[in-house]
Amino acid sequence: MPAPETSAPPGVILEGDNLTHLRALDDGVAQLVYADPPFNTGRTQTRRSLATVGAPDGDRTGFGGRRYVTKLLSESSYKDHFDDYLGFLEPRLAEIKRILDPTGTLYLHLDYREAHYVKILLDELFGRENFLNELIWAYDYGAKSKARWPQKHDTILVYVKDISRYHFDSEAVDREPYMAPGLVTPEKAARGKLPTSVMWHTIVSPTGREKTGYPTQKPEALLRRFVQASSRPGDLCVDPFAGSGTLGAVAAKLGRRYLLIDESPEAIAVMRRRLGAA
Repeated sequence: MPAPETSAPPGVILEGDNLTHLRALDDGVAQLVYADPPFNTGRTQTRRSLATVGAPDGDRTGFGGRRYVTKLLSESSYKDHFDDYLGFLEPRLAEIKRILDPTGTLYLHLDYREAHYVKILLDELFGRENFLNELIWAYDYGAKSKARWPQKHDTILVYVKDISRYHFDSEAVDREPYMAPGLVTPEKAARGKLPTSVMWHTIVSPTGREKTGYPTQKPEALLRRFVQASSRPGDLCVDPFAGSGTLGAVAAKLGRRYLLIDESPEAIAVMRRRLGAA
């Protein structure tokens, strides 16, 4: 059975260049690092938060003839482009390896266009023998191209500090329903199955309670699996590209400590609202 959720000590949020902050950390302090760097798509990523409110002179008509107007609550964006993406990542990944505990794990969340290049770099930094998994986060939301197969997945590369001693607790991970429960025993169907390397989960709902309005926010349920499997209560989990602070939210609920880093004042403000007295 998964471990019960417990209260965690307050986490830490740091603003500024993550390379500078990572270099200031002691060797081996982190049990888990989840890193979700910019994807290098070449586009400007934008997220808008909207609200529809009643207004006599509104530009929309709803149920019963009521008039409504849509207001822009907030907008955040960043340029997602690097001339030398690997050159940007390499020193940060080297520091991530250094701060990992000997039993620790890195989850690196990447765009499909960069994953194969970055894997070669990770093989050099961590050692090819310490490659644990390629995870696929698959979702079915948003526009779909008609000129090619619609792209609906991200890649997460999983590397451990030492393949001979890394921590992984599959029993701690929340189980999920079988896709074909009739093919297993009733007992197995009731228990559910361990998530596999292909993880189907929707993106954060634009109208859900979890939404912060931050671009590229990842769902808590996805990161929850990583934290459950690769850390223990009380361990330190680090996110050097923290964005909306999803890792911190998950870590706190599971009784882990967290350290979140981001250079964007917008991201820091979102995390403070989301996480409270961190």
